[in-house]
Amino acid sequence: MSAPTLAEFVLANTTLTPVPLVPEIVLHSACEAMELWERTHHDQPPFWAFPWAGGQALARHVLDHPGLVAGRTVFDLASGSGLVAIAAALAGAREVVANDIDPLSLAAVQLNAAANDVQVSTLAEDRLAGDAAGAEVVLAGDVFYDAQITALVLPFLRRAAARGAVVLLGDPDRAHLPGTEFAMRARYEVPVPLTLESTDTRGATVWAVPPGTQVR
Repeated sequence: MSAPTLAEFVLANTTLTPVPLVPEIVLHSACEAMELWERTHHDQPPFWAFPWAGGQALARHVLDHPGLVAGRTVFDLASGSGLVAIAAALAGAREVVANDIDPLSLAAVQLNAAANDVQVSTLAEDRLAGDAAGAEVVLAGDVFYDAQITALVLPFLRRAAARGAVVLLGDPDRAHLPGTEFAMRARYEVPVPLTLESTDTRGATVWAVPPGTQVR
């Protein structure tokens, strides 16, 4: 699909809706996960079409603690809808890069950023083998949903923390979260879509990767 068609697809399959835990942000969100997944013809679910619990918690934390990102460069890993990136921009980040390898995600990020009147750059490259473009703050919501992905994401986050970046994660207690090496920052009860999570709310934690973490 060309870029205009991607944007049209997002608009045709979503409704602009306030995020439950972060109502000051609106997103182009879908109602039916499975139907939209079938329409995308992707192997992965349409992560960009829903405000996932970890991202909601992390966005809430960033908005409530703007000093974490204000005046700094921010890299949002696996950005999905751009929720966390938008929160960072609203909290006063100097520059925000939303990174995702799904072209539909990047189209959604641009539409959502415009809907919230903020500037967010998008990056389509797979950066997991490298670094977060030298960003001062690295944010990642809902990235521990799969063992294979976790094995790639963890070294990336450790490298960012080892060079001195502030690294914050949002996660709703997914099975592959290696929480023992992280420091808890906050805990939230997050409203979530019943069709995705089989419940109306999920607990989600904001974690920090300690500065100076060893790369392994």
